[in-house]
Amino acid sequence: MELKLSNAQRAEVLTQALPYIKKYYNKIVVVKYGGNAMIDEQLKAQVMEDMVLLHLIGVKVVLVHGGGPEISQMLKRVGKETEFVDGLRVTDKESMDIVQMVLTGKVNKTLVNLLEKNGGKAMGLSGIDGHMIDAVAMDERLGYVGRITAVNVEPILDLLEKGYIPVISTVGCDNEGNAYNINADTAAARIAAGLKAESLISMTDICGILRDRDDPTTLIPRVTVAEATQLFREGIISGGMVPKVDCCVDAVMSGVKKVFIMDGRVPHSILIEMLTEEGAGTMVVGDDYDENEGA
Repeated sequence: MELKLSNAQRAEVLTQALPYIKKYYNKIVVVKYGGNAMIDEQLKAQVMEDMVLLHLIGVKVVLVHGGGPEISQMLKRVGKETEFVDGLRVTDKESMDIVQMVLTGKVNKTLVNLLEKNGGKAMGLSGIDGHMIDAVAMDERLGYVGRITAVNVEPILDLLEKGYIPVISTVGCDNEGNAYNINADTAAARIAAGLKAESLISMTDICGILRDRDDPTTLIPRVTVAEATQLFREGIISGGMVPKVDCCVDAVMSGVKKVFIMDGRVPHSILIEMLTEEGAGTMVVGDDYDENEGA
């Protein structure tokens, strides 16, 4: 059921958002979008609408995406089994060709098209373009899964300067021309650090860091790096959350002011987090973070 707002209520909503808009105006925000948060087509379109809104109010949005479910579907279609080691997809040469085709082609251009359709200016790139993501093989057991050795953010800055939303698929390459499948959380963290971004927002299929993984009401709204380290020790951050939070901590330690983990399946979660007092996930910050300094 659609909520009907009066003109006065609409004006009040915009007025309340103004302080947050000021704080993010002309600042770089990297959004990592992928996994199961991308499966619902209607929700995907809505997320792209939110990206365009942020872009139009002066936020320099950089969209970094994965596409695991789409890759799995295509591998299944061609009769290839998917194997994971420590949460990473084992990627042989044939699988890497499919990863590259799906991520840099179908997924990337679908997102670019949705952004353009909603009034944004978007340009699709992969980590191969301009040697944006240099990588080497992470582990011979994993095949063409890459470990990032360097990130070149100049192509991203050039697009931001020209008023585009860069849309980046997480495929990297080495000096011999081999392409590598790169974990999207890791790539987004390294790119955000290279851009000295105001924020990194990880839109995933979990609502944030929970004290009890089975109880959404135990959401921890904010953690410092030291507190995150303690949560690791206590086993509260475990399983699939470990690499995600590791990436958040790495980004903060590399100069990103704030990192958010939020449930990308919740309508308008990114706007709730950025433009309201309420927030929509867990914010990871440095130990010396001053909440009165910026948003």
